[in-house]
Amino acid sequence: QVQLVESGGGLVQPGDSLRLSCAASGIMVGTVHTNWFRLAPGKEREFVARILNGGAGTDYADSVKGRFIISRDYAKNTVYLQMNGLKPENAAVYYCDVFFRGNTHWGRGTQVTVDS
Repeated sequence: QVQLVESGGGLVQPGDSLRLSCAASGIMVGTVHTNWFRLAPGKEREFVARILNGGAGTDYADSVKGRFIISRDYAKNTVYLQMNGLKPENAAVYYCDVFFRGNTHWGRGTQVTVDS
């Protein structure tokens, strides 16, 4: 059974950094594309970043390019999202998801609040 657990969110000030984690079980993160997306109140789901399987590369939303970095730790079977220079508009619940054997899996998310 695939399980994803997001963590690392919190309350920060504008300009601060956070590192989110997506710990996986039941699947090896190196074998699938892993996405981060976010949901904010009153807004639609927004793609943030993607890391492709097998080290094939990364992709980012234009709004986070140059500030966010997605990475993967094979030994810990975890995907990270390093978020730098956070802005109030980055506040949301952040989720990671994978598509595996015909199904999309995601966790419960982690809340990021950016407020001075």
